[in-house]
Amino acid sequence: MTSTHPPRILFLYGSLRERSYSRLAAEEAARIITELGAEVRFFDPRGLPLHGAEPDTHPKVQELRELSLWSEGQVWSSPELHGNISGLMKTQIDWIPLAMGAIRPTQGRTLAVMQVSGGSQSFNAVNTMRLLGRWMRMFTIPNQSSVAKAYQEFHEDGTMKESAYRDRIVDVMEELYRFTLLLRDKTAELTDRYSERKAAAAKAVAETAQKAVQ
Repeated sequence: MTSTHPPRILFLYGSLRERSYSRLAAEEAARIITELGAEVRFFDPRGLPLHGAEPDTHPKVQELRELSLWSEGQVWSSPELHGNISGLMKTQIDWIPLAMGAIRPTQGRTLAVMQVSGGSQSFNAVNTMRLLGRWMRMFTIPNQSSVAKAYQEFHEDGTMKESAYRDRIVDVMEELYRFTLLLRDKTAELTDRYSERKAAAAKAVAETAQKAVQ
């Protein structure tokens, strides 16, 4: 069956500063992809504990995991700090497990990555997020955005100035939207793995044998 609802896109950003450029870039991207027809939600990371500092029953952890399950695609927007993603960005990703019982909250979802920098253009943060997206079994789209000297690229109201950087964000959101439409109904087929089928079959045989003994 082909889905007809708007693609569901979750945005994560990696800074709690009052004027967070990673959040402003995410908000600009959200406006763009909403105009394309997507449904958008943001996770506010304020109050999210460090991974392992609280049990996973913590309300903010549960909120994040529920949003990940709701999503069909995600956008990760991080500042580059010391040549890598922010600790806050990594904390959010760390709290989303590869599996929750039989449910995989990230597997098969599309992913777009973006970064903002205070200086010259860099790709360290987006490269790290690509690695993490692959580890989380997500389909990371080919395009990406890296905004240099981000403090120069936004109006006072938080909207982004017209520039090649904004044009690239439009490109990324168009590509994410299309990939999400193409892949969201094919997730089960595209993520089906021989090794997992083999392990599940072996487990079923073992459980049947145990029941017979009982």
